[in-house]
Amino acid sequence: MTDKRTISAYTNRVAEYLRILLPPEQLEARQAFVDAVGADGYVLDLGSGPGSDSAFLMRQGLKVRALDATPAFVEHARNNGVDAHLGTFDDITEISEFDGVYASFSLLHAPRADFPRHLSAIHKALKPGGQFFLGMKLGTGEHRDDLDRYYSYYSEAEIEDALVTAGFTIDRTQRGVGKGLAGSYDGFILVFAHA
Repeated sequence: MTDKRTISAYTNRVAEYLRILLPPEQLEARQAFVDAVGADGYVLDLGSGPGSDSAFLMRQGLKVRALDATPAFVEHARNNGVDAHLGTFDDITEISEFDGVYASFSLLHAPRADFPRHLSAIHKALKPGGQFFLGMKLGTGEHRDDLDRYYSYYSEAEIEDALVTAGFTIDRTQRGVGKGLAGSYDGFILVFAHA
């Protein structure tokens, strides 16, 4: 399922999205993902947005395939040298292909009912021992924000249970608070795991 209202909200705000400053926890996590994957690793940036993280990962020496459901984001990423592709979470069909999957605040747009299926597909797409980074907002339920984007919220325990059920080993987690595109300050969790 792809939520057209969420895609529309992003399509109309590419420039605003590019101006968002990442909190220190996310900047550190991005570098930690690079370090965990290692030089020349092949990674999937899942829900890559306009490709800012992909570009960073590439500058650090990783080979990156970017996937996003918003055409305007994919176009921007391609125009900036990123190997970006239009697609949804359901397009993860690779088997033991990636050294890492980077999902920074993207899977929170998937319906709760689909979350376990997507995590399972990510686990299969990773090579044995492959690194998985997951950024999610903390909370409860499913609802839309002030920009009409669809969100699923989870507790830390729910996220950890879902990852373990999908076959992941959790290496560490970190909590933080950040200001997003809608202007609200939200609690989040960053999870490092491996297949």
